[in-house]
Amino acid sequence: MRDLDILVIGGGIGGLTAAIALRRDGHKVTVIEKDPNWAVYGVGIIQQGNVLRAMQHLDLLDNYMDAAVGFDFVAIHAPDGTQVARVPSPRLVEGAPANVGIGRPALHKVLGERAIAAGAEVRLGITAEMIEDTGEGVDVRFSDGSGQSFDIVIGADGVYSDTRGKIMPDAPKPEYTGQAVWRYNLPRPADLDALHVYNGPTGIGLVPISEELMYMFVTTPEPGNPWYEKQGLAKAMRDKLAGTAQPIRDLAEGITDDEGVVYRPLEAIMLPGPWHAGRIVLLGDAVHATTPHLGQGAGMAIEDSIVLAEELARAETPEEAFAAYRDRRFERCRFIVESSLAICHGQLGKGPPVDNHKATAEMFAVTAQPI
Repeated sequence: MRDLDILVIGGGIGGLTAAIALRRDGHKVTVIEKDPNWAVYGVGIIQQGNVLRAMQHLDLLDNYMDAAVGFDFVAIHAPDGTQVARVPSPRLVEGAPANVGIGRPALHKVLGERAIAAGAEVRLGITAEMIEDTGEGVDVRFSDGSGQSFDIVIGADGVYSDTRGKIMPDAPKPEYTGQAVWRYNLPRPADLDALHVYNGPTGIGLVPISEELMYMFVTTPEPGNPWYEKQGLAKAMRDKLAGTAQPIRDLAEGITDDEGVVYRPLEAIMLPGPWHAGRIVLLGDAVHATTPHLGQGAGMAIEDSIVLAEELARAETPEEAFAAYRDRRFERCRFIVESSLAICHGQLGKGPPVDNHKATAEMFAVTAQPI
């Protein structure tokens, strides 16, 4: 199919990469984002070789690498801080590193600027109040009172997807895992040249994101899904690290700014059935939200976007394209969701402890395969 008029709901990583991929194929693309400020968390994100390969496919690699820090290893530590393994990561793009750390605002800037430069229209502070599949197209009424018809609609609006709720009211809902993640930016030590992961009931990672900065992520048991006030959040994060290895406790002294702490309960979903209804399709966290233990949530959404664009280009109908897209993506995304949950459950005592060295190697083997 060619020259489609497409609405993308959600201006995050998945929505923007979808817009870029679809504009490359000549489709008209409108992106709506409910946040009028189009803001993202100020902390970082880790992305592996499959994302670098995707960025190369989208002709974004140079801009992406200019905003990122590359590294080739994952260092695994025991809870007492002893390094037990240094796992090499496969390089999937010639001349590029195996992995990168990048600030979320920097990644958002790269994707947003390219989507707009490619000709996508981005409308902020707007939601889709009504979505009606007419069989020949999709009629949409927006929250500003305007309306428009599109050939297809893509829901890239996250784990709490309003689009999913509208088109699949009986679909499974995201489930709270019993764990949460804390994130904070800190000065980067000069010798931090890899992702450093610390095993234990409290899982910890240190990721370089610039020459000056790294970010720390911490996964903790949070029975009952408690609410933390913003005031005192830095102390709460420091307290969570009180029983960890000495190097981590030393770093925790630098966690002082409540506003700099990003706290998020971890929920997961893997939609078992179709990922579309008629001319409306979902991608990313809307269908396969994962915990961050393998660092592949954003990577799966980016890959979704490329595959969806490819299948739309070769199919004769939207439904044919959407079914083929789901078939190509399902097992890969299910592996990431289930393997990440296994690490989470092991940390919580809900399942056997997972060897992070082995789990990381298995993830790299799977994501190295073509999409």
